Amino acid sequence: MAPIGKNGRIRAALAAAGLAGAASAYLIWHGDRIGFGLGATSANAERASVEQSRDPLTVDLSESQLSWVKVEPVGELAFPIEKQAVGTIQFNGEVSTDVFTPYPGRIIGAFARIGDDVRRGDTLFTIDSPDLLQAESTLISAAGVLQFTTRNLARLKELYTTRAISQKDLDQVTSDQQAAEGALRAARNSVRLFGKNDAEIDRIVSQRVAESVLVVPSPISGRITARNAAPGLYVQPGGAPAPFTVADIESMWMLANVTEADIPAFRVGQEVDVRVSAFPGRKFYGKITRIGEIVDPTTRRVLVRSEVANQQHELKSGMFATFVFNTGDPVTSPAVPLDGVVREGDGTMTIWVTADRRRFKRRTVRVGLQRGGYRQILEGVVTGELVATEGALFLSNALAMASRS
Repeated sequence: MAPIGKNGRIRAALAAAGLAGAASAYLIWHGDRIGFGLGATSANAERASVEQSRDPLTVDLSESQLSWVKVEPVGELAFPIEKQAVGTIQFNGEVSTDVFTPYPGRIIGAFARIGDDVRRGDTLFTIDSPDLLQAESTLISAAGVLQFTTRNLARLKELYTTRAISQKDLDQVTSDQQAAEGALRAARNSVRLFGKNDAEIDRIVSQRVAESVLVVPSPISGRITARNAAPGLYVQPGGAPAPFTVADIESMWMLANVTEADIPAFRVGQEVDVRVSAFPGRKFYGKITRIGEIVDPTTRRVLVRSEVANQQHELKSGMFATFVFNTGDPVTSPAVPLDGVVREGDGTMTIWVTADRRRFKRRTVRVGLQRGGYRQILEGVVTGELVATEGALFLSNALAMASRS
């Protein structure tokens, strides 16, 4: 074998040093992965041990994360014992009426529009009525007959004083005059049925002019809610649809179908608070005026009618509404803001409780009523405990992400 020179010995030493460095690097890298003996691997092992020892329902927040959560002590709130029912707003049928013509005829003019406010006696429409013309003609004729018989009776009375006629003739003329008076009274009453007053009847008699224009007035004060009248349209008494519908909207009805099981909680005269989606946060006040006597065999529900004050005319027929009424004395219970209660995926309700405002633990609770932005807590928390009132959903999401990692 040839002797190794100086340069060869140097190269051999460098190669040995390189193999030793590579071996050290290998041990360090693999030692970190399998948890052996270096400072970094010891820290990883300690961190893993801490994570495993923590409560799986607990979340620790950093300083930056604390701004996402608001913590407050649990307070108490009086929750009223209430029941609710959903229904619709309708016109008050006791002060709403369809206006028909009392006699057949053809409409000449219509003087009101939908949405107009009218007073009792205001003209809604007029018709050309043959019946009115006939009644007025009979009135004029009866007035003429009475006038004739009255003059004839006066003349025969003078003749009777001179014995120019007999008592029988005078009695006959007297009877005719009395019959004429009765006929005139009947004729006046017939014309009065068409809405004519005594002054108008006297004018017809004095002028001997019969008019066929029948005026149809509003029978109540209120608002025009429907109109089917048009000039030239032939109308008859009771013929649907009615030419006009007038409703007093100072009060409205709320009609609700309540479940059969809730019927014992209702009574006539009971006060109710009515809410409609058109005016969020507003309450309209009323009372129950009627409870139905029949249970619907299909839905097992009963009609309950409430009368609701509507002085500002804000409620409209057809609005969906909810009425609420108390069925017992209020109950005082622990209460948590709605944002502090989370519905989990399995349907349970949870809150987040803390003792140091940094570590939060999820706790399952049983909830009850809801009022004024708070949820009644029946079980799972006591008054005074610190809970997350804002950011509870953030904590639930953080816990879910930690469990998946």
